[in-house]
Amino acid sequence: MTHNPQALAESAAASMYEADTCSRWLGITVEAVRPGYARLSMQVRREFLNGHGICHGGLMFTLADSAFAFACNSHNINTVAAGCSIEFLKPVEGGDMLTAEATEQVLSGRHGIYDIRVTNRAGEAVALFRGKSAQIKGHVVTPPGAAQ
Repeated sequence: MTHNPQALAESAAASMYEADTCSRWLGITVEAVRPGYARLSMQVRREFLNGHGICHGGLMFTLADSAFAFACNSHNINTVAAGCSIEFLKPVEGGDMLTAEATEQVLSGRHGIYDIRVTNRAGEAVALFRGKSAQIKGHVVTPPGAAQ
């Protein structure tokens, strides 16, 4: 059976999204995925606003972290965050649409580094997130040709 990295990335993303009740509850959608890459989006609902009337940083972090998870699991090896950081660049108003684009920078052995750029509807960067991943045992979905 031919190994198709794109099909495997899409299958892993579909399986993860189905199990990710948090992302679905927040209205996060997976727009694109390929090996080492994911793009997710989220509408900023009224419930997402903090005491200053802008999007709560924790929800921006959650969107970026979700994009990170989909990108680093796109190789179909169970992968978790080993560490991450975020820089908030601009406030985000209610009703805006946020997009998080995660790109693999390095994958070496069991560890990877991913940069996630969060933008608003106007395409302006509102946050930058960097995550370090660690691969653990198992696969997101059963690889083609593997014993079940």
